[in-house]
Amino acid sequence: MHALTPPAMTVIDAADVAAEIDGSRPEILAAVRAAYLAHDAGQSSNPHSSFLRFPDRPRNRIISLPAYLGGEFDVAGNKWIASFPDNTRQHGIPRASATLILNDCTTGYPFACMESSVISATRTAASAVLGAEVLVGERRARRVGVVGTGLIARHVWKFLRDLDWEIGAFRLFDLDRSAAERYGRALGQDTGAGAEIEIEIADRIGDAFTDCDLVVLTTVAGEPHLHDPQLLAHAPVVLHLSLRDLAPEMVLAAQNFTDDVDHAVRERTSLHLAEIQVGHRGFVDGTLGDLLTGRLTREPGRPAVFAPFGLGVLDLAVGKWVHDRVVAAGKGHRADAFFTGAEA
Repeated sequence: MHALTPPAMTVIDAADVAAEIDGSRPEILAAVRAAYLAHDAGQSSNPHSSFLRFPDRPRNRIISLPAYLGGEFDVAGNKWIASFPDNTRQHGIPRASATLILNDCTTGYPFACMESSVISATRTAASAVLGAEVLVGERRARRVGVVGTGLIARHVWKFLRDLDWEIGAFRLFDLDRSAAERYGRALGQDTGAGAEIEIEIADRIGDAFTDCDLVVLTTVAGEPHLHDPQLLAHAPVVLHLSLRDLAPEMVLAAQNFTDDVDHAVRERTSLHLAEIQVGHRGFVDGTLGDLLTGRLTREPGRPAVFAPFGLGVLDLAVGKWVHDRVVAAGKGHRADAFFTGAEA
């Protein structure tokens, strides 16, 4: 038996995380794809997320996402992510904050503590764009509608941009019109996109569906606010990243995919509400893993909704990818005696 030394703990801040992600989104998309395939092949453990809620502040929550991801990753860990929607208005700071702990699978010791709001937004956007590519069948959209123009919407755009999607136009809607206008200006200023892409601010939420073959929903809605199945009559692909925008009648009018059915059909998501209404899950056609492996395909002429709950294994995939590159570059804050000091 060989004695093992407890590993060093590396603390990686948001700046180092962002520096590794920028310019590497195609590689990150490949890591997210590999994570989905490993999960599909049973090479993972992904317990249900735990929601910490506050009785006197129902809009606030902190979520724990423990997971193990095998295959080429072989890493365990936990994301601890807080969502306090009033932060932006009351305190001038982002709604979400998060940390990611990575654990060694030989000893169980943690070896990294990472700022994870950027990782979380990155894996969400990568998952969305991967789902869009599979459901659309190519990296092309004549018009993209965006409902909710905050942080996640910005990350989705960065993946579309860096993966060279051909997009003819954007139609943007946000309850805060000024937020949609800021997003539009950012699109226009980003690598000269405004010279090539038509950008329109919608007055009504339905306009973000009309004539849009790809629709991205990234709101903070806690309950359904979209009820008219006619919004899907032209058979768009809808990336339902905020999970609770669509009423059951819209869910039931579409072909539905998620990342993991047991995870997504709970916590009063739109899929869960549809299950409550009809008493079964038969309207969920399958998972992104089914699409990636070719077991299922999109039905032509039918609207398709991808509603990923957000699996902890995706955070591990992106976090491990970032960690390895930060450490290889000699960056991060290394604490060699993080554990051994307690025994001295």
